[in-house]
Amino acid sequence: MKCQHCEKPATFHITELTGAVPQELHLCEEHARQYLTQPEDQAEAQPTVSEAINKQMKLGQTAEELAKLDQRSCPVCGITFYEFRNQGRLGCPHDYVCFAAELEPLLVNIHGETQHRGKRPKRGAEGTDRQTDLIRLRREMKEAIEQEDYEGASQLRDKIRRIEKEGQAS
Repeated sequence: MKCQHCEKPATFHITELTGAVPQELHLCEEHARQYLTQPEDQAEAQPTVSEAINKQMKLGQTAEELAKLDQRSCPVCGITFYEFRNQGRLGCPHDYVCFAAELEPLLVNIHGETQHRGKRPKRGAEGTDRQTDLIRLRREMKEAIEQEDYEGASQLRDKIRRIEKEGQAS
């Protein structure tokens, strides 16, 4: 197959899923490099998840409200809303509850739904609460060590070991 822009053989086959119909591009190395390095205003690229989050959050919110929201964190995994906005990923399943008011319009905008539709994993679902507890306990133990509360940290360490033993016994 030949490049769409010249007579060289097409070595890059790119499928763009930005419109209603997928667009296939067959390019040589030189034209592929030009296509992939063109400025964003020419690329017509879809916004990334973090850009969509930032756009959604900036609508109707002052900088002060946004700064206050960015400081909120999940009590289980400790991720802040600021980290979520920058990374585009949540830290644990409890973040959906913790940041529900902020996530709902975003989920509707991205997925068109707020409820999961589709398959769920058959195995591993029963251990998620135990894993979440371990994450929370490890974070609390780290905080206790930072505050030099070594007695509290040792109690948390013992709880962690007990939960891990129970998990291995199951």
